[in-house]
Amino acid sequence: MLLKKTVDTPTSLMDDAAETAQQAIKTTQQAASDALDTLTDALQNLSHQALPMAERAQAQASAFAKRSLDGMLDTTHHMRRTAEQASESTVAYIKHDPVKSVLIAAATGAALMALISLVSHNRQTR
Repeated sequence: MLLKKTVDTPTSLMDDAAETAQQAIKTTQQAASDALDTLTDALQNLSHQALPMAERAQAQASAFAKRSLDGMLDTTHHMRRTAEQASESTVAYIKHDPVKSVLIAAATGAALMALISLVSHNRQTR
């Protein structure tokens, strides 16, 4: 009888060890599965949060682009109107005092030519 207990003891220990290993494997698998579920939930939550943020960013960028375009159009219109007013004012001045206008134009042309001549002379001497 003593022999039988001795033989059964190693088998029993191996069975216990196998059962413990099997339980450890199941526990590890369950923990991994739970962790994967948690990660999946977190990723889904993140994607649900990211989409509205991306949509808001796109809407803000579109609004900014529209405001910029509107501002450029307003500035262009204002510049065009200012140029038209300057042209009208110049034409009126020339009609009112043509001789003085010609003298001013000639003096301005002479001053520009002198400036160009001076700048080009300075470049040649370097």
